[in-house]
Amino acid sequence: MPASPEITARVAAAKLAVLAQTELLHREFGRAKSEWKADGTRVTAVDVAISENIFRALAAEFPSDQFFSEELSDPGAPIAVTARFSWVLDPIDGTNNYALGIPHCAISLALLENGVPAYGVIYDLSRRVLLHGGPGLGAWDGERALRVNTAPPTKETLIGFHSPFDKTLLPLAAGVLAQFKIRGLGTATLHLAYVAAGLLDGCVDFNVKIWDLAAAIPLVQAAGGEVCFLNGEQFPMRQFDLKMKKIIYCAGSPAMCVRLRELMKA
Repeated sequence: MPASPEITARVAAAKLAVLAQTELLHREFGRAKSEWKADGTRVTAVDVAISENIFRALAAEFPSDQFFSEELSDPGAPIAVTARFSWVLDPIDGTNNYALGIPHCAISLALLENGVPAYGVIYDLSRRVLLHGGPGLGAWDGERALRVNTAPPTKETLIGFHSPFDKTLLPLAAGVLAQFKIRGLGTATLHLAYVAAGLLDGCVDFNVKIWDLAAAIPLVQAAGGEVCFLNGEQFPMRQFDLKMKKIIYCAGSPAMCVRLRELMKA
């Protein structure tokens, strides 16, 4: 089924808006001065500039849409999602890496329709490639069509993984650590996007927020994979809350998700 004209127009605009920020992203890589926010996460002036620039470009074309960013000025309370189309942006996922000169980081922009991710656009700085896609619309890593790895899990299986900040959750992680090879890149967006691209066989995280995942979820779904939330469904998104609780999830092929969920039972 072809995409609606409304989706098609927004996808085209999203890719242009993200690509327009890549020169700034590369120019300030490893150089941008950073500071720490009240929630303990790092931010740079580049995060703020990219957020403002992307939303300015999109709002000029789609003024009735809603725009949500990790770098949004704190409104003091959750914001209700009321528009048919909304956008969720992490201007630099992996800001710690970016500020330190570690290349695993990405611009992550999601288009939601009625609160559900419809399309994702992700610029991978480390590989200088644009990943994009959505359910029913295909998914691409540059010009390469994406498919998740459907091979049965083995001891050589690669899992993207970040150790839980809340150490009481370590028992949930133990089985995954014991069974598979682990890769921790410092960016949840790229872990999930690399699952869609077949570069990782699956991923697990305990520390993420909606802006870390929203753009990569439709890529995984379009590539034949699943994203399974272990502490409550996240979509449709009814509100955007900068103070939201951390999400616990796993992703991969359907069979991989079954195995990861088995291993993550407390």
